[in-house]
Formats: sequence, C-alpha cells, structure tokens
Amino acid sequence: MTLNVLESLSMWLTMALLAGATVLYGYHFLSKRAKFSFYATLLTGAGFLLLTASVGLHSSAVEGSRLWGPYSLVLAAWALVLVYFVVEHLIRLKVYGTVLVPVALVLLVIAQMLGAGARVTPPPVAEQLLLDNWRVVVHVALIVFANAGFLIGAAASAAYLGLEGQLKQHQTSTLFKRLPSLAQTDLVARRSVVFAFPAYSAGLLLGILRAIETNVATWWLDPRIMLSGVVWAIYAVYLYLHYARNLSARTAARIALVGAVFVIIVAIAARAVPAGFHIFAVPGL
Repeated sequence: MTLNVLESLSMWLTMALLAGATVLYGYHFLSKRAKFSFYATLLTGAGFLLLTASVGLHSSAVEGSRLWGPYSLVLAAWALVLVYFVVEHLIRLKVYGTVLVPVALVLLVIAQMLGAGARVTPPPVAEQLLLDNWRVVVHVALIVFANAGFLIGAAASAAYLGLEGQLKQHQTSTLFKRLPSLAQTDLVARRSVVFAFPAYSAGLLLGILRAIETNVATWWLDPRIMLSGVVWAIYAVYLYLHYARNLSARTAARIALVGAVFVIIVAIAARAVPAGFHIFAVPGL
C-alpha cells in the first residue's frame, strides 16, 4: 500500500472513531454514566493516534508539512484534540469533550471536502522560501495550539454564561444541570487562556522576526497580522484585568468569547482574503 492510501485510510478511520466518541460523549453528558465517558475517551485517544499517524504519513508523502490550504484544518483538529486531553487531565472534566470532539470532527470533514487529502501544487518558489525556515514551522505550531486553547476557553465561557443565566432566572433546565459548577467552568476558561496566551505571544514574535528577516515592505499591513494583533490585545486585556483588577467571571467570559470571534475571523481571512504577506491567503491553496 502506498503512503497516500495509508494516509487516507488513517484519516477515514480517525473520523469514524471521533464520530463514535461524539455519540458516546453525548450519552455521557445526558446520563452521567462513567462507562460512556471511558469508552468516549478511549475512542478519542485512538482517533488522535490515528490522526497523528495520518499527519506523519502525509508529511512523508509530500516530503514536508503542508502548512497552507485545507490541510491547516487537519492540523487545527489535531491540536484541538491534544489540548483537550491536556485540559481534561488538569481539570479532570470530561464534559467538554461533548463540544470539542465534534468540533475537531467537523474540521476534519471540512478539510476533506476542500481537498486536504488531494495532491496539490506547491506554492511558488518565492513563497516556498518563506516556509523553509524553522521559525515558520514553530510559529504555525504555536499559533495552532494557542487557537485551540482559546476555543476551549470560549466553550467554557459560553457554558458559564448560559449556566449563570439559568441560575439567575431560577429556571435551571435538565440540560444545564449536566454542566459542571460555575466555579469549575470558570476555572477551565481561565486556565485555557493562561496556557494559550504565552504560546500565541511566542508564535506572533517568531512570525514577526521571520517577516523582518524576509525584508518584505509594509509586512505589518497584512490583514491577518493586524487581526492577530487585535486577538493578542484582547487576551492581554483579559489577563491584565484578571490578575490586576480581579475581573469578574461574567466579564471574563464575555471577553473570552469576543477574543474567540476574532480568532475565527483571522482563520477565515487567512484563507479567503487574497492579499497580504501570508501565503495562506493565496487563491487555490
């Protein structure tokens, strides 16, 4: 079997396992039965290992990692599952798998629909030179992991606001009774941002250094760079208010959601706007 066939097989098995895990996480959320949680985590772990194998096979097949185009969604899904496992280990809450595992599955499905597994023409030589540098690889990896952390924080923040609203109205539904406590939900949101922000900062710094190194005029006018600066500023304010001003959990949750909206805007702009310093916005990639 060729590397491409093995990669494709691993990817489809990954999606099947994550689909099964999604169902089991849903059953666990509704029933709180430990066996559903155990098997959901088992399937997610197996899916993650297969996805890792698929990424490795893909890198071998194309003689390097594709950091652009639809395949970036595969890397984002991989990072999201990994960060979720880290958060689950630290906080010991499995309920967020009900949201995050399906999100990873959707990213993989979209990636496949956009042709992530197809053979593509590499970017032009001038743009390829931008990728052939360790700073770019680390930059992309840090940003991907940070975005996964921000999205986990946003999911927890949305759960916090929903649960708080139900409690204030004294109308807690069966669905919200399945959620963790307000304190636990707030803890997940804050820790996710605390871990993601340094990675995002380091990723931006490496990207800026590489941009300066290439001597591209007005690189700072790139729409993605400017929007990334907005994301950084939002979460910097979040952490400053949290540690220096004793920010309320409700306000923190709202800021985290605003930050996540801009993270998504940056991701869309990177693939839809055919302008700027980043090669990710080049049409057809």
